[in-house]
Amino acid sequence: MANIKTIIEEWSVKDLEDGSSLNISVIGCTELGNESKPGIQVCYMGNTVNYEPLIIERWAYKATKENKAEYLIEDNSWMVHEDQYVKNYLLLGLPLKAKVEVKTRSSKPVIKEYELPF
Repeated sequence: MANIKTIIEEWSVKDLEDGSSLNISVIGCTELGNESKPGIQVCYMGNTVNYEPLIIERWAYKATKENKAEYLIEDNSWMVHEDQYVKNYLLLGLPLKAKVEVKTRSSKPVIKEYELPF
C-alpha cells in the first residue's frame, strides 16, 4: 500500500518587522517510519519533523527519564534567536500529542496541538 498524505492544517505567523512569515504545514501520513505505521509530519522552513511510533517511543522515554510531561525536541526545532523560533514538542498523556510553538519578532507565541494517530 502506498503512503497517503493528507494536509491536516497549514498556517503561518507573520513578522511585521520585515514582512516575512514562518509557515507551518502539518500532514497526516498513512505510512511513516521503519514500521510503516500512521503518523504526522510537521514541515517548516525546509525542515520536516516525523512523529512516528519508533521515535515517539524514544522521545517519551527521554521525557519520562527527565520527569517531563512536555518534551522539547531540540534537534528538530529552530531556536537560533530568542525573539523568533519554531519549537516542536511531544506532549505525554492520553492521547499523545505533537505541539508546535511559533514566534516572530512582532508576534506573541502561537501554539497548536495535534493528536497523534497511534
